[in-house]
Amino acid sequence: MADSERKIIEEVSGVSELAKELQDSVSTLISKTTHEEQCIRQRAIALGSNIRTLHSSIAFAVQNGGIDRKDAEKLDAELYRAKCLLNDGDVASFLLIKQHGGFLRMFLGPICVRANKKDVQLKVKEEYNSYRDRTAFMFLLFPSALLLLRAYVWSGCLPTLPVQLYQAWLLFLYKFGFA
Repeated sequence: MADSERKIIEEVSGVSELAKELQDSVSTLISKTTHEEQCIRQRAIALGSNIRTLHSSIAFAVQNGGIDRKDAEKLDAELYRAKCLLNDGDVASFLLIKQHGGFLRMFLGPICVRANKKDVQLKVKEEYNSYRDRTAFMFLLFPSALLLLRAYVWSGCLPTLPVQLYQAWLLFLYKFGFA
């Protein structure tokens, strides 16, 4: 066996070992991250339950005269801020996804439409704006062309096929463009 062949075999073995080590490192990281996410999820669920319990306790204390109404309003406002942080902040990405209504599920299917990370939200917004800008011209051009064709080619009548094509395009626009 020549030196160059032996060197190539050793390099291939080294790269293979590095790939296995990298795979093991990634598996360990994913396992650790999954465990940490589960711990955060449990803490978030417990905190949400605690907020609901405290809200009920405040209402009960106000009814029994244990807390002044103004103090209760301040406490409720504080609980509301905590609930907003929990439901609308970064913690929300760790909570279980609420089921969407039947209408939304009918059009989108059983998918999560919430972007959890800010960079993903900004990317989705950027893509949506780009799509909207590209289709805005067509949105005005297509009906204008139909009206012009109706006036000059189709003797004042709109044939069914072009109108249905326009409606199909609108369906595509709203089904796939905004999802």
